[in-house]
Amino acid sequence: MERPLRFGIFMAPFHPAGQNPTLALERDLELIERLDELGYDEAWIGEHHSAGLEIIASPEVMIASAAQRTEHIRLGTGVSSLPYHHPLMLADRIVQLDHMTRGRVMFGVGPGALPSDARMMGIDPATQRERMEEALGAIMLLLSSEEPVSMKTDWFTLDEARLQLRPYTYPHFEIAVAATVSPAGPRTAGHYGVGLLSLGATSQGGFGVLADHWKIWNDNAIQHGHSVDRASWRLVGPMHVAPSRQQALEEVEYGIHEWIDYFKNVVALPLAPEEPEPGKWVQALIDSGTAVIGTPDDAAAQIKRLKKQSGGFGCYLIMANDWVERTASLASYELLAKEVFPRFQGSGDWSVRSREWCRTDHDSLIGGAMNAVAQEIDKYEQKTGYRVSVAGPAQGNAK
Repeated sequence: MERPLRFGIFMAPFHPAGQNPTLALERDLELIERLDELGYDEAWIGEHHSAGLEIIASPEVMIASAAQRTEHIRLGTGVSSLPYHHPLMLADRIVQLDHMTRGRVMFGVGPGALPSDARMMGIDPATQRERMEEALGAIMLLLSSEEPVSMKTDWFTLDEARLQLRPYTYPHFEIAVAATVSPAGPRTAGHYGVGLLSLGATSQGGFGVLADHWKIWNDNAIQHGHSVDRASWRLVGPMHVAPSRQQALEEVEYGIHEWIDYFKNVVALPLAPEEPEPGKWVQALIDSGTAVIGTPDDAAAQIKRLKKQSGGFGCYLIMANDWVERTASLASYELLAKEVFPRFQGSGDWSVRSREWCRTDHDSLIGGAMNAVAQEIDKYEQKTGYRVSVAGPAQGNAK
């Protein structure tokens, strides 16, 4: 039996600049509550400090709040930018969250996505991936070593450092490294034997390297004495579905152009279409496979496409955004949960098989049931002298 696919969201988030941020953050928390009710498995929450759209500065604060509002959904940092934090401080906070969430927290890590964030802190972007690897190495030691950890780099020092608390989760919470196109993410994930979070899996560049990333991840894990599991591989991509493609296209006109402009002209990450004409942006996203804007069948086709290209993965994360107004957004998430997830989780298979078995054997099953009813009528007549009629309701005749 094939292992069921998990589903969740990747909440950077992407809110239009100038919108009321207080309400936007509250809406993010309300969305996680609703996804918990709908049976989504995971929600990953981002960390950013500039550019105006991705307004969550502390995923840990959001996770603490969301954990109080939900019961089942797992909550991850998506991702914590390691070069921005002293590793002891960050490890301490995540361990605390592990206890506060009773093991529902996940720790996603990366080098930091926005050059503007790094610039404000005086960090050379060329050093960020190296710093991420150094920090992750320190955190892994803090989580696993029985002895104090001492380490000195050009940007942090650990002097006989130790955590006050063991993680709630044994041996520690799940960890995943962010990846887009470069081999740095899967190489680091393999080195430490942790999961992989492919943020640009549906972009043309990210899609093309999925098989390569699995090989790099797996080969590096083996080289360093670890094993990695495709179940800990998460792919991220945008989706909006509606009962018809036309309805989905009409609904995204609400906000998709600002989202595309953000990626083309503000942060320059590889999600925007190369198409220069704004009027053709949406169709270019669809044609390139970067986004699903259509029906549940279109969403299912995208997941099948990703499974084939990657060789298999464990969880698909829908990139949360403000393409559509709130009601349509919630309807899309519910439609995905109702009509798409069961196709990849096997959750509806047994009920369908049971229905079809009853359909196939309908005549014999009903015939047996009717014979049993007739026998009971005869037995009752023999005992009481009263004949129950099946010709219509409340009819009978006495003998």
